Amino acid sequence: MDEETKKLLEENLTLTRENNQMLSKLVLYQKWNQIYRVAYWAIIILSTLGAFYFLQPYLSSLIGVYTGGAGVSSIGDISKTIGDKSQMQDLLKSLNAN
Repeated sequence: MDEETKKLLEENLTLTRENNQMLSKLVLYQKWNQIYRVAYWAIIILSTLGAFYFLQPYLSSLIGVYTGGAGVSSIGDISKTIGDKSQMQDLLKSLNAN
């Protein structure tokens, strides 16, 4: 084997080793990136579920207010309340007192 071929083979071997080191670092980086991504989404999902768990009593009472669960249950009840003047006067007095 002549000198030029031997030099080219050694250079090729050196470049191959450097390439192998870079590829192994790249694979390691991708594995850690995937672990961090799973942990990131787990934190987001678990914190959302935890926030919902702690806010659930407030949300259920708010939904009850909007659906009519607290107070007046139907339009008929409103008309009865408006028809009864003594209750309306009591309501107005209580609002004026505040």
